[in-house]
Amino acid sequence: MGSAVITGAGNLKARRVIHAVGPRMGEGSEPGKLASAVRASLDLAEEHGLASIAFPAISTGVFGYPLEACADVMLRVIIDYTFEDLASLRHIVVCLYDARSLGVFRSALESHLADL
Repeated sequence: MGSAVITGAGNLKARRVIHAVGPRMGEGSEPGKLASAVRASLDLAEEHGLASIAFPAISTGVFGYPLEACADVMLRVIIDYTFEDLASLRHIVVCLYDARSLGVFRSALESHLADL
């Protein structure tokens, strides 16, 4: 948990796929494990010279991680990461399932940006 690996993308239009293992709700230390999975994914994108990466709302499906908590953790890690000296990564996309998810992530983003 909290790790990621990179593979070829097969027949997808992407060059690579990063597989991150997010936490199951109730197993303990969920925020740290989620943060680690997001950071590991960003690190792999940088190490492999990728210009962009897209994330789903990790662990919010069958793993039961609350969407609001996911948005808070993921966006904190992404914002902190963008303040580092990036070599290749220029676009970080969070790809969401529905309007509710977008609203939750938008609200969390506004909160994080207000704290800067």
